[in-house]
Amino acid sequence: MPFRLSPTFRDALAAASRPLAGIWVCSGSPLVAEICAGSGMDWTLIDMEHSPNGLESVLAQLQAVAAYPITPVVRVPIGDVSTIKQVLDLGAQNILVPMVSTVADAEQAVSAVRYPPRGTRGVGSALARSARWNRVDGYLEDADAHVSLFVQIETSAGVDAAAGIAAVDGVDGVFVGPSDLAASMGRLGQQTHPDVRAAVLRTFEAVRSAGKPVGVNAFDPDIADAYLAAGASFVLVGADVSLLARGSEALAARFIPDDPAPTRSSY
Repeated sequence: MPFRLSPTFRDALAAASRPLAGIWVCSGSPLVAEICAGSGMDWTLIDMEHSPNGLESVLAQLQAVAAYPITPVVRVPIGDVSTIKQVLDLGAQNILVPMVSTVADAEQAVSAVRYPPRGTRGVGSALARSARWNRVDGYLEDADAHVSLFVQIETSAGVDAAAGIAAVDGVDGVFVGPSDLAASMGRLGQQTHPDVRAAVLRTFEAVRSAGKPVGVNAFDPDIADAYLAAGASFVLVGADVSLLARGSEALAARFIPDDPAPTRSSY
C-alpha cells in the first residue's frame, strides 16, 4: 500500500484560522521531543544550529514525534546543500535555514530543497526515509508538495532585504530571530529593545507585503502577544531546555530558601 506523508508546515499555516504556537526542542533527546509533541502545541522546532543534534538524533526525534498531531520543523545549522540534502533524506518535510540575509542566500536554500533541473538536491529516494524507501508514489515528481522551506532573517542586512527574500519563489515563509538581530544592531542580549522590536516589525511588514507568512521567536509572553497582534502567523514561545532550567530553579528557590534562584532570561 502506498505511504501518505503528512501535510507540510506551509499547508498547516494555509489551513490555520489562527496563529500557530510552537516549542523549541534543543535537548537532542527523542524522549523530551516526544513529551513536547504531546503538549498540544501546533509545531515544534528541532534545532541543529545551537543544539547537540546530529543526523542520528534528528532522525530519532522525527520518529518520536511522528505519532502526534504536531508539525516538526528542522532548523539546519547552515544553508549548505549537502546538509539540507541529508536532513531531507531523514524525512524532514519542513526546513528552516538560518542567517539568510540576501536574496542570493534565499535562492541557494530553495535550490537545495529542489530536485534537478530546478535545483541541486541529490536524488536518493530509494535509499531514504524521505520517500519511505520509494513507498510514497510519485515522490520524485511531487517532492515540492512534500517539502516546505522557511528562511530565518536575523541580521540588519536581512531586514533591509526582507521583501526580496520573501518574494523568492520557493520560500514559503520567513522566521525572524530577534537575538542575532539584536547582536547585529549592536544590542547584544537586548532582543526586546525598542530598536530591535521596530526592526522585527519592519520585517513583518516587508514579508507580509510579499504575501508570505512571517513568524518570530518570542519567549516573553507579553512580547509574543505584541508580535501576534502585529501579524505574526507563527511563533516560538518556549524551549524544552529553558523550561527545565527555569522550572528547576523555581523548585530550588521554593525549597532552599537560603539560596534563591536568580532571575534569568529564557532566551
